[in-house]
Amino acid sequence: MSGDRACEGAGCISFWGFSPARDLLSSGPERPEGEVNVLLVGSGDPRHILKTIAGLPDKDSLHVWVIESSMEVVARQLLLLYLALMPQESMGLNEKTEVFLEVFGNGEIRSQTEETLRHAASQLILSVTDTLETATHPCLNTSLLKFKERDELARIFKLWMKPQSSPAPILMSKAWDYRVRQHLGTRYDSKRGCFDWDLTMKLHEKGCGVINKQQYFRWRERGLAFEMREGVYQITNPSLLCSRVFSLKREKVAVMGYWGDIVSSPYLSFGIESDDKSLLKTQNGQHMKTAQDISFANVQALFQSLSSRRGCPTTTRSEAEEPSTKPDQKSVTINDLMHLNQISVTFLPMDSVQKLPEKQKYSHFFNTIYFSASCMHHLGPAMRQTAAPDAVLVVELAKYFLDLNKEQQAGFAEKVVSIALEAEFEPWSVVKSDHIHAIFIPQKKM
Repeated sequence: MSGDRACEGAGCISFWGFSPARDLLSSGPERPEGEVNVLLVGSGDPRHILKTIAGLPDKDSLHVWVIESSMEVVARQLLLLYLALMPQESMGLNEKTEVFLEVFGNGEIRSQTEETLRHAASQLILSVTDTLETATHPCLNTSLLKFKERDELARIFKLWMKPQSSPAPILMSKAWDYRVRQHLGTRYDSKRGCFDWDLTMKLHEKGCGVINKQQYFRWRERGLAFEMREGVYQITNPSLLCSRVFSLKREKVAVMGYWGDIVSSPYLSFGIESDDKSLLKTQNGQHMKTAQDISFANVQALFQSLSSRRGCPTTTRSEAEEPSTKPDQKSVTINDLMHLNQISVTFLPMDSVQKLPEKQKYSHFFNTIYFSASCMHHLGPAMRQTAAPDAVLVVELAKYFLDLNKEQQAGFAEKVVSIALEAEFEPWSVVKSDHIHAIFIPQKKM
């Protein structure tokens, strides 16, 4: 599951998570109140951030601290948060939801979406290269990253800004097909049978019956999860490309391509659960809504909750400005994005899991700590020092890693419990391998 081999379906970089969006503050024995600090390690996308904001009472404040294992994922998180914070005056709710999901889960996007992505990248470059020590935007705070990490972010955003017609562009269609061939090997010629097995015998058996066969096959074949408008999806989504180092004839060679998940699907993040139970209704044993429908409804509801927390930006436009001159998408700047009352998102350096326990500021600091399945091995005994006395540790389990069999999933759950106990956290409830997350609380010191 470490993703060391190119043929593994989960890939070696998490462009999306392997569990549904969760309100992390409702995970433990008691919901923390007041000023709340949440640490996310390897979450892969902002689903938990958006869901936790949606469940936050108006009187409480939320500070989210994010650690990722690659700057490509940090860049993606910043991009997706940027889109989520687009003001309704410049991008309507339906369009924003569509563009977000398109960038989130599609290897190829429409030309209009590419324009939006490139403009966002141009603004994000300004935010990460700003020499000020204060954040350009409280929800896009990269001021604590190392200079070399911010330089790497700027390099990534510049790549995203290059037009598709630039010399030797990477074609997602070829990059995707290469991964599928590597993963299936001799089974490639009967790939649709393999797709059907993974869907019906794995995802559906795990409770993901809302994932529609037609949509899942389209994603497995083309990397196209969300096709909501009549349009041409043929421009490579640059936010899903990154380089990976291979050993070739005793030399290290960096290869640009798609190195993420090609098996489990981006539907897991927003498309298999919903607070609106009408979306999960079945008729004659068939789901009436698809994972795409549910993803759209869930993301749209999360965006509506963001608007309800909208505050005043730190810099305002002239009061004399007429409503008719509200910014369009191409003129939106970082400071035009929605500012959310009492909410901030800060990105920390990649080595922060080891460094945080050494800093007095983070002593008994975090009310909730989240580790993804792929980053669980980074949880060490020192992390207990950063947990508040009533903290909750949430760990993603391997339920939706389809390359693992039941015995391997059970072994992973046992390993999670072992690592947590060694770090002085104890299970809050029984940990089972078919659970999505395991919940732990700090051991009481005698």
